Amino acid sequence: MSESTVADAPQSDRARAARTLTVTGLNHALHDGYTDLIYVLLPVWQTEFALSYGLLALLRGLYAGTMAGLQIPVGRIAERIDGKIILIAGTALSALGYFLAGLSGGVIGLGLALALSGAGSSTQHPIASAAVSRAYGSAARGPLGIYNFTGDLGKAAIPALTSVLLVIMSWRHTLLLLAVAGLLVAICIALWMPSVGKGSSQRSKTASSRASVGGRGFRWLLAIGILDTAVRMGFLTFLPFLLRDKGASLPTNGFALALVFIGGAAGKFTCGWLGERVGTLRTVLITEGGTAVLIVAVLALPLTPAIVLLPLLGVMLNGTSSVLYGTVPELTPPHQTERAFALFYTGTIGSGAIAPVIYGLLGDTLGPTLATAATAITALAICPLAIALARHLADEASAGA
Repeated sequence: MSESTVADAPQSDRARAARTLTVTGLNHALHDGYTDLIYVLLPVWQTEFALSYGLLALLRGLYAGTMAGLQIPVGRIAERIDGKIILIAGTALSALGYFLAGLSGGVIGLGLALALSGAGSSTQHPIASAAVSRAYGSAARGPLGIYNFTGDLGKAAIPALTSVLLVIMSWRHTLLLLAVAGLLVAICIALWMPSVGKGSSQRSKTASSRASVGGRGFRWLLAIGILDTAVRMGFLTFLPFLLRDKGASLPTNGFALALVFIGGAAGKFTCGWLGERVGTLRTVLITEGGTAVLIVAVLALPLTPAIVLLPLLGVMLNGTSSVLYGTVPELTPPHQTERAFALFYTGTIGSGAIAPVIYGLLGDTLGPTLATAATAITALAICPLAIALARHLADEASAGA
């Protein structure tokens, strides 16, 4: 569709847009769940393979690193091949990676399997985000928020399901079952998702007044996204160990992670609503400041009150991202949507790969408590960057009016 609103489009176009959002949302839930179920498995792998915090973070980084590093090449492939085909292949590949992880006999095989699964997941974010953006045109901010919300549903559901399955079966059998679920999602994409088309054929015929992908506003946005992801991934890496040291069992850890992700899903809507009314700057200052305060509180409190705070912490951890994703199309011209999303997701997911390794090494040196405290300091460092970004955003003018 063009930049016209979906409400003005024919019924057939509205139906295609709804199908695009539904299927990409299902796919997003699967891939984000695949990404974050690793946190539940980290203590299991530490026990089985006798791994340090740094090596555990490296396993997590292999998945996220391949996912981040292949986003831009995938965007280029999408200029020549229908994005729907790429999404099908990527989802099937990600499921295959977890299937092989369940069959792995050692840490090297496990790492290679996670890298393969991450490579499959690299197809999902840029192509699906661009598909939703084009399907809804100028009305895409709301649907993009829903699309991102579905990812949080996967983050909440799949790690929680994994923690339950680990009680009744081995982690290897658990991964084989989750791989089957991935293959079913790939089949759903093949059967029900409308054609995405080639990115090169979607170029705008008219000039755009928006800045290019390399504009200063986009660079500030990307910097905030990178640090925000670092805070989230660094904290989640240590959360299972912090709770374990407070006396939490494995099912309690899975429940606690689910609370964080449920709060994160609520944050998508809450902070999107807040951003429309008070502007991006104030929203980011609230979420990052709240993140820092709540991380310190979780460190200081006993197990039960710390778990009670986790849903609110999830709101703050994901609140910033709900504003950032919807701002990407605002700072880029229509024909560069896929490139912009690819660059943005490369930066943020790359941060998700590198940051846990850095924080993991810091944890090996200083311990998990001080390393987690460092994530709170990183959250506060985002605030001045948000002030710099605000000068490039139209919503700040409307919020201040």
